[in-house]
Amino acid sequence: MLMENFLQSKEYWQVVSEGIAEPAAGTTMTDTQRTTLEEQRLKDLKVKKFLFQTIDRSILETILCKDTSKLLWDSMKKRCQGSIRTKRQQLQALLTEFETLRMKSGESVSDFFSRTMAIINKMRMQEDGGHDCH
Repeated sequence: MLMENFLQSKEYWQVVSEGIAEPAAGTTMTDTQRTTLEEQRLKDLKVKKFLFQTIDRSILETILCKDTSKLLWDSMKKRCQGSIRTKRQQLQALLTEFETLRMKSGESVSDFFSRTMAIINKMRMQEDGGHDCH
């Protein structure tokens, strides 16, 4: 969402959401149409540059072959939606573990506290770990 807002503020979002309308082969274009198409292509290149600068390297390698910013964005969105679902499931499992946490017989308060903090830290990492998909 953060990247989408940024692209909207730069007036690039239309190129990402709709793509570039390439003319059919052999189509005669007016000078105005040609200029508009070149402007869209330039915007598309700028968007790709912004996206490449913000994408985690492991994700970048899987989407580098996308020709347009729209294809790149759609690929990122698809990948991140799966990632977000997985993170939510893992977070839910940790929340259940936290809610059912009980002190074991003979366990010291310090050990119980350590186990509790370990779960809390895992939950924090899950919440913070989704930032590569913004």
